[in-house]
Amino acid sequence: MNAHDTFLARHSFIELTARERAQALLDKGTFRELLGPFDRLESPWLPMQNIVCQSDDGVVIARGALDGEPAVIAAIEPAFQGGSIGEVSGAKIAAALEMALSEFEAGRSIRPVVLFETGGVRLQEANLGLAVIAEIQAAIVALRRHVPVIGVIGGMVGCFGGMSLAAALCSELVMTRQARLGMNGPEVIEQEAGIEELDSGDRRLIWSMIGGEERAAVGLADTLVEDDTAQVRDAILAAFARGVPSVHRTEDVDGYLARLAQVNPDAIDPETLRTLWSKK
Repeated sequence: MNAHDTFLARHSFIELTARERAQALLDKGTFRELLGPFDRLESPWLPMQNIVCQSDDGVVIARGALDGEPAVIAAIEPAFQGGSIGEVSGAKIAAALEMALSEFEAGRSIRPVVLFETGGVRLQEANLGLAVIAEIQAAIVALRRHVPVIGVIGGMVGCFGGMSLAAALCSELVMTRQARLGMNGPEVIEQEAGIEELDSGDRRLIWSMIGGEERAAVGLADTLVEDDTAQVRDAILAAFARGVPSVHRTEDVDGYLARLAQVNPDAIDPETLRTLWSKK
């Protein structure tokens, strides 16, 4: 198969909805949704601000199998409020991770996956959203002692705010080239610091700084894949096959302090960062 045929054979992961992403990753015929739209777990706060709710609050929780092993996937829907995390949507993710933890405590195994596609906390539910993001982070840390917690950032929203910290806590992180990862989104930086500081419309600059290829090159993501559902699934299975890391990225405090000490803020660019941070 030549390069052209390979490209045509791909099935875009980015173009799928959250529900379709979860279903495509799980073994065929095993997808079962928990707390789905018919349970109508909607945000009680959005209607007060004249915002139309979504009946799953923008998060899909799916049980099924990954390569024959029990699995749970929490998938964030970017088309609803930019994938922002509110009280209900965040509680669904935290509960899914806590359920996985209870499985291990009961002597059963399960494979947890989080599909990130979020701008961070939902501003309309700010404090409640922040609180539940902290619960998600705590659940990841507790669970990753037993099993790799795999995060995926597909695109095109990316992963920002408090949820970028949740992604960093995952045992392994898979990103497409189109994905972005950062504490603050480019639009927020431009709004707060001015276009002289960062032009959010400069797509080449933005992706060179926080895109999937750059994040993988500097070790903030573990696997870079093309926008292909099969490649995403293969990367997830390979991450589970590697098992729990001996040291998680967020535990390597001394290593990151040593890297930061090499950075000159007056002379730093994406290529320089690759040179400094890709050396482990």
